[in-house]
Amino acid sequence: MSEIVKPAGRGRWLQLAFGVVCMCMIANMQYGWTFFVNPMQERHGWDRAAIQVAFTLFVVTETWLVPIEGWFVDKYGPRIVTLFGGLLCGIAWVINSYADSLTVLYIAAAIGGTGAGAVYGTCVGNSLKWFPDRRGLAAGITAMGFGAGSALTVVPIQAMIKSQGYEAAFFYFGIGQGVIVMLIALFLRSPAKGQVPEIARVSQSKRDYKPSEMVRTPIFWVMYAMFVMMAAGGLMATAQLGPIAKDFKIADVPVSLLGITLPALTFAATLDRVLNGVTRPFFGWVSDHIGRENTMFLSFAIEGLGIYALSQFGQNPIAFVLLTGLVFFAWGEIYSLFPATCGDTFGSKYAATNAGLLYTAKGTAALIVPYTSVLTTMTGSWHAVFLAAAALNIVAALLALFVLKPMRAAYTKKREASLAPVLAQ
Repeated sequence: MSEIVKPAGRGRWLQLAFGVVCMCMIANMQYGWTFFVNPMQERHGWDRAAIQVAFTLFVVTETWLVPIEGWFVDKYGPRIVTLFGGLLCGIAWVINSYADSLTVLYIAAAIGGTGAGAVYGTCVGNSLKWFPDRRGLAAGITAMGFGAGSALTVVPIQAMIKSQGYEAAFFYFGIGQGVIVMLIALFLRSPAKGQVPEIARVSQSKRDYKPSEMVRTPIFWVMYAMFVMMAAGGLMATAQLGPIAKDFKIADVPVSLLGITLPALTFAATLDRVLNGVTRPFFGWVSDHIGRENTMFLSFAIEGLGIYALSQFGQNPIAFVLLTGLVFFAWGEIYSLFPATCGDTFGSKYAATNAGLLYTAKGTAALIVPYTSVLTTMTGSWHAVFLAAAALNIVAALLALFVLKPMRAAYTKKREASLAPVLAQ
């Protein structure tokens, strides 16, 4: 067995790297969106809330179709699903470049969401299969590609939008990102049975639960509710960062930090993406050592406090940059902690499908995003939105420690007791 595991140890890190590259290539589809909202509004006169419906459609299709795409991954492997996803991602942004109506924009969003979900679900699910002994770290590194992958293109995309128009940015970045995903997809594969180690510091399932079994457990729905609460605030910040900075009248105010001077929005967007990526492997690694729920409580509480502070001090350009960075740092880890907890609880065999079902919570949360613009218009400020998001984060933090943790402990104890007679034989 040790002779089999050694080469897998080298090969699985290469598989992880392939997944990270794919995730980097689809990151702009979510995190780069905020730069296109104002230019589209100015060009076509579309209402901001109507434009953000496209973002919601993207996230809904990106998440709610992942269980189906995950089923294909579990059955046929990661290669074909990622190829398909990369193609759709490229097509979606090309359509965006020609969209002259909201209907076309919405169609492109649905196509892009389907493609991005195929890539995202495949890469995260594959990392859980290759690293059953380090699920938190592996899921975190993979999700880091999605969280931080757009950081290097913040300035180029903004520059192209200003010099050639947002249509050119959609067109050229769309083609480039799609082609790279399709090329990397050719090298993806799943591990063979017995090819990876099974030892971990955290409690893990002794058997593999089918998706139909998983959705009948209360633990799944507690995690689902927590995921929705956490995703809502972060998605609001992701989609509305540009409009928030504009309404705060600080978007173009120069900010100097660490010897770097950039407009507040550009600085915030770049820093946010870096921290949103770094947090995923960091908190994933932490959770491998101190437990998933303890890590959830810590990070969720930090984000709640960060969002509240942003509502109070965000109109200061420096505070805006630093506090949005804190919010994204404490938010991005949900994309490593929840898949890892799902894998620990329900096993590896159906990891892509099971994690995909849990990931649909992000789509549910995305339904809230357009209403943040409506609420802001009704109240005349972002204050109510910030307070609601902060409250959801604090509730999720408390649920992690006082509901999910004892529930999973009792579930594990009961499961091991039921398996004891079988293992004794």
